Amino acid sequence: MSHNPIRPWRNIDRRKSRQIHVGAVPVGGDAPISVQTMTNTPTTDIKATIAQVQACAEAGADIVRVSVPDEASAKALREIVRESPVPIVADIHFHYKRGIEAAEAGAACLRINPGNIGDATRVREVIKAARDHNCSIRIGVNAGSLERDLLEKYGEPCPEAMIESGLDHIRILQDNDFHEFKISVKASDVFLAAAAYQGLAEATDAPIHLGITEAGGLMSGTIKSAIGLGSLLWMGIGDTIRVSLSADPVQEVKVGYEILKSLGLRHRGVNIISCPSCARQGFDVIKTVEALEQRLEHIKTPMSLSIIGCVVNGPGEALMTDVGFTGGGAGSGMVYLAGKQSHKMSNDQMIDHIVEQVEKKAAQLEAAQKTEAAE
Repeated sequence: MSHNPIRPWRNIDRRKSRQIHVGAVPVGGDAPISVQTMTNTPTTDIKATIAQVQACAEAGADIVRVSVPDEASAKALREIVRESPVPIVADIHFHYKRGIEAAEAGAACLRINPGNIGDATRVREVIKAARDHNCSIRIGVNAGSLERDLLEKYGEPCPEAMIESGLDHIRILQDNDFHEFKISVKASDVFLAAAAYQGLAEATDAPIHLGITEAGGLMSGTIKSAIGLGSLLWMGIGDTIRVSLSADPVQEVKVGYEILKSLGLRHRGVNIISCPSCARQGFDVIKTVEALEQRLEHIKTPMSLSIIGCVVNGPGEALMTDVGFTGGGAGSGMVYLAGKQSHKMSNDQMIDHIVEQVEKKAAQLEAAQKTEAAE
């Protein structure tokens, strides 16, 4: 809400962490919490992978991860990196040579577990490649692939086992004087992941990558991620996030932003505040919101829009948004601009008119931001 001050009771005190870089994107410290996703195309299908990376970037992804399971994928990565508008993370498992090849291909970050890519010599080679090519590393601990000795020690995946695994991997990097790393301790169980992340946040100052892994489909995965990531972000934990959904990666980006927007941690695009509708509605709220979500996808400037079906809550919500529309009677409603009543508009022309008003306001905000930056 661009015209309203931030209330102190809305502030979240973020955990203090070291800052690293994934390409040009700062992660940790006072940097904005970045949003990530991962391609699901075959990496060797260069054209399809680049198209998906670009679509995710257009949706707001700050960083995109690409799986590198074999030599052919590592070769394809070079062109993908060259065409990508955002930093690329190479997802590496087991084979240390893939990590070296990915760093040489221009990956901005390697997602590895140092302990599962071979002996100390091989680990040193990957770290050297990362250092030589200005490539950071993400330690990726997962409840589903914990080391055998930790499973034997603890009996099952648990927060303590995941934290110990993460700290063991951190030690490997630090012993090799490598400090450009972030870390995640993901699980599909919300309670397990949250507990592991809380313990990890107390044990290290490394930037933390948040995720509820294998969360599920679009609806169930969104809910699970919102609960898990939202609770941790509310506690100030998390420097970069990925929402893992069995869905189009673009949807992961959108959900990630919605989670951050709901907590006031990132602002991008139009935040639509709308009622669930009832018999009091003066127009079809649900169809109107669906249409506006599609028509306003191109707006990247942070701003707010209220679409309320009747005058019970409509005027109050409109007071706090950049643009608002409240249903009335006789086939028309009231348009609000900057929280104030402006003019009436017929329901049948309302969608086009709201889009016009939002675009106009976005242009004004963009111009103001450019002027402020120039000064």
